Amino acid sequence: MKLATFSGGKVGRIEGDRVVQLDVATMRQYFERGGDVEETGADYGLSEVKIEAPIIPKKFFHTAGNYKEHHEESLRVNWSHPVLPWIVFFQNIDAIIGPDDPIVYPHQLTSELDYELELAVVIGKSGKFFSAEEADEYIAGYLIFNDMTARDIQRREMKSGVFSFCKGIDTFCPIGPWIVTPDEVGDPHSLNVELRVNGERRQVSNTGNMSVTIQEIVSHYSPMGYSAGDVLSTGTVSGVAGFSLDAESLYLKPGDVMEAEIERIGVLRNPIVSWDDAHGS
Repeated sequence: MKLATFSGGKVGRIEGDRVVQLDVATMRQYFERGGDVEETGADYGLSEVKIEAPIIPKKFFHTAGNYKEHHEESLRVNWSHPVLPWIVFFQNIDAIIGPDDPIVYPHQLTSELDYELELAVVIGKSGKFFSAEEADEYIAGYLIFNDMTARDIQRREMKSGVFSFCKGIDTFCPIGPWIVTPDEVGDPHSLNVELRVNGERRQVSNTGNMSVTIQEIVSHYSPMGYSAGDVLSTGTVSGVAGFSLDAESLYLKPGDVMEAEIERIGVLRNPIVSWDDAHGS
């Protein structure tokens, strides 16, 4: 099943080329109710609605370092810190945007805007201190996350061993296009992933290349406590601009269009726009 938020915050279930509206105020509330909600009786053509960010979680657990290939590519450019498993911090939920929403390039802050395609997990119920064997009970769905990063800011932050501002700037958290339930995704460790910039393939990999399993990740951070509707990212694959040998030519710029695709989930498309076009001079 695909669950979407659309056209001013309505919640719906996608059925083919239609969206069936559900009688619930928000997607987070849908999961708080355990999915026990009725239909409103209204349905819309998918092409006639605006698909929005599928959920605004109470907490967004941002994890990194779960792909060995991403660590290995960092070594060739002498990155400031190793990209190892079990890096965690919280994402700024106010930075969340949805499919086709523009990412605003803050030229006054960065000149090294980068992309990071990630599979993200939606937590279906509250819980804490549970094992990897129990984790599937808490996984309600999956979505795509494009972890936008200002690399120049990140390098400065990582001198202290932490980073967050570089990834939490306004519009830097595109997610979507919808939430796909586990029964439709199947094995989340066998999904092809690909990120394209203006049609050019930049990141190509498979979720089977994770160093640790999704269940292990979800369990590992459970001592911090989950609420229904929380989101947990699972790390990016190799191919980011900042770890390439010619990073300057690959960093994003206004006018670029990214397409982040994960098999059996969909495509999350977002354009880059200039600060002046978005806000004026």
